[in-house]
Amino acid sequence: MTAPVAYFLIVALAAYLVGSVSFAVIISKRHGVDILKAGSGNPGATNVKRVVGKGAGNLCFVMDALKGVAAAGIPMLVFAGQGWGAQLGVTGLVAALVGHSFSVFIGFRGGKGVATTIGGLLALCPLVIIVGVIAWLAVFYASRYVSLASIALGLSLPLAAWLFSEPAIIRYFTLVLAAILIIRHRSNIARLCKGTENRFVNSPK
Repeated sequence: MTAPVAYFLIVALAAYLVGSVSFAVIISKRHGVDILKAGSGNPGATNVKRVVGKGAGNLCFVMDALKGVAAAGIPMLVFAGQGWGAQLGVTGLVAALVGHSFSVFIGFRGGKGVATTIGGLLALCPLVIIVGVIAWLAVFYASRYVSLASIALGLSLPLAAWLFSEPAIIRYFTLVLAAILIIRHRSNIARLCKGTENRFVNSPK
């Protein structure tokens, strides 16, 4: 059973706008920093943490994750009774990721979507994202490379989805997510291969 096209459009538009809210920019501005011009220029939690401080970076990560929870979780709850929950939840998360990466509010720029992905998958398939978070933590603390940890998280998602026999839409969606995360980190991969990628160091703030 497939949801009506109008429902997909409504969910996609609402989730895109939610995803487009750049908490990195909002939080950094409260500290007098233009995150689009500071550090790597990436409006994401990692850059906020490096430039503004640990507290601001962690807050940004949580708020970005909540965008994913809302974008995927609300459609799942609202339409669960019709059997469209997973379809519209995936639609919401995809749209939120597009909004986060290409925000209409900051000139179609954006972050890489790791926190938003984690939040959305927590609503869609919690066991899968728990495996992903464990993979992220293991690789990060072993290497201190945020980018490498994020790539490991992405690669673990489809493997965990198949392992836990998630519905087909979730299995294929996580496969696409893994590809997107790797593509979004292609510059990081190049720097890792050259040995020029920056390791994460704790902020003094």
